[in-house]
Amino acid sequence: MSQQHQITDDLDALLDVLPANIRQAVEKTNNNNDLLEIILDLGRVPTARYVEDEVVLRDDEVTREEIDHVDEHVGSFDADNRAGLERTLHRISAIRNRLGNIVGLTLRVGRAVYGTIDIIEDIIASGKSLLILGRPGVGK
Repeated sequence: MSQQHQITDDLDALLDVLPANIRQAVEKTNNNNDLLEIILDLGRVPTARYVEDEVVLRDDEVTREEIDHVDEHVGSFDADNRAGLERTLHRISAIRNRLGNIVGLTLRVGRAVYGTIDIIEDIIASGKSLLILGRPGVGK
């Protein structure tokens, strides 16, 4: 009997916080199902990390205006320099310089996979502790 898995990621919500030119570059890669994160570091080229690859989104470096654009559209970062997008599993991590200014952002795609709990349901129901480990993007 095969179990059907449903994956939801609401990726548009994450792409909506990007400047238009970076969003278009991500969409142009045509690999959204394998997208793990988008990295925007001031003074470096923007990149997108995928399950099997890393892609430079353009040759021009990320600008202060682009960092500020994302910052304005994300909302507030908490004490550990992380923010989330409301009603999604996406998370954004900020790197700050000594003056407290954001100089880098990593936008991590959060995905929910439904229909996979069956294999560990008995452990969860038992009330015992469970630690799940794995590299990014494997579906923990």
